[in-house]
Amino acid sequence: MKSIFDAIFDCCTGAFKQKRTKARVNELAHGLLTCTGRATITGMLIAIGRQFLDWTAAYQLFWGSRMNTDRLFDVSLQVCLEQLGPKQIIVAHLDDTVIRKTGKTIAGTGWRRDPLGPAFHTNFIWAQRFIQISLSLHDQTDLNSQSRAIAVDFHHSPSVKKPGKNAGDEDRRAFAESKKQQNLSKQGLSRIKLLRSRLDGHGASERQLFLSVDGSYTNGTILKGLPSRVTLIGRVRKDATLNYLPESEKTKGRNRKYGDPAPTPEQIRQSDALPWQEVAGWAAGKKHTFKVKVVSSLKWRAAGQARTFQLVVISPLAYRLKKGGRLLYRKPAYLVCSDNDMDIETLLQAYLWRWEIEVNFRDEKSTNGCGEAQVRNEIAAVKVPQFVVAMHAFVHLADIILNKSTTAAVLPRAKWEQKNIHLRPSTNNILNNFRGCYVFGKMGKSFSDFVAKQRLITNAINPMIDAVNPLFYIRR
Repeated sequence: MKSIFDAIFDCCTGAFKQKRTKARVNELAHGLLTCTGRATITGMLIAIGRQFLDWTAAYQLFWGSRMNTDRLFDVSLQVCLEQLGPKQIIVAHLDDTVIRKTGKTIAGTGWRRDPLGPAFHTNFIWAQRFIQISLSLHDQTDLNSQSRAIAVDFHHSPSVKKPGKNAGDEDRRAFAESKKQQNLSKQGLSRIKLLRSRLDGHGASERQLFLSVDGSYTNGTILKGLPSRVTLIGRVRKDATLNYLPESEKTKGRNRKYGDPAPTPEQIRQSDALPWQEVAGWAAGKKHTFKVKVVSSLKWRAAGQARTFQLVVISPLAYRLKKGGRLLYRKPAYLVCSDNDMDIETLLQAYLWRWEIEVNFRDEKSTNGCGEAQVRNEIAAVKVPQFVVAMHAFVHLADIILNKSTTAAVLPRAKWEQKNIHLRPSTNNILNNFRGCYVFGKMGKSFSDFVAKQRLITNAINPMIDAVNPLFYIRR
């Protein structure tokens, strides 16, 4: 795995001003992926055995223009497109996330709503905010399969700083205008446009981009400015106000742009006038049959006159917490799609894959330690989280390429994970395999032999445990 990771990293030559800078960043990336403690800069240095050497050069890698983190994500996008077949759809997911901080003078920090707070009370945390876009890599032969989201953009999106109480009227007017121009929706729209142009630059100009977003990005700002060759699939409220198309054009006066009001999504769900359709989709670790209602040719005033939508109402999915337990139901979902003719199975599956970007956020912060580095430099405070997310994407791409080989040396999973052997490996499993390749390579020993030994003892009653065994089954 390490050799594949290094091969991907070698494509990042344009991201660094000097070869020695690239070599140092590559070494620091090894430290990030093998450290077992907090993912601070010193934690990365300790993991690669540089705890007795000067540390200032490692911090200075993230200052100034020594490293262009945007070019790292260009490589991630390029490798993703190489892994997708020419007939596979390109599905991206966009969302924003916050990274907790404690320093009140760190660039871009502010009070943010805590997304993990309870529904009945709004909590606030001091944090940085980033917008991320991830691409889904899925099975070439079966659309209804599990996917893996790979980060291809991670953009710092702070709020505009509010002027002080003694600021003049001119400063206050400038603040109000900047606040309009730099709100989260407009920043998200600029990243969507940039992704579309980057895809064109990588030879995918003829391929449609399907973008799934949550309700905060399903708004007029995004939909009115959506670039060509981009189809948006987003969530709407259950009481959203939609309209039918106008019945006919008038011979006198202005033609109507909106027809009669359509029932709300919740009313459509409860009504028996429209039958349910059964559509297959992959979610929550297995295939499910979803019951949906589809209403095409709708207008939405928030999106403007130019766009026609189809509305998809998804019935709550039933599940049991345990075998023989009572039947429980998830919440219904209401989706709009900017392509009125999009196939319902593709539409549903593209949105179901959106959950993977939430998995990205959890793994990047909890497992890879995004935001744990203690840096105060204005540029470094942005580049270090971007670097961590880019390396998270690289190691997942390396694992995807590795799994295509039938002779790959991969550690067997723990006993309690055997029932999920058909599911893709977790980030912890991937990092443990990378750590094994790195450590055994440094010792001059064969990692394949160690893996073979581990497979022999998986079914042993009283196995002889190697002293280094726990190092490669760490969970964060």
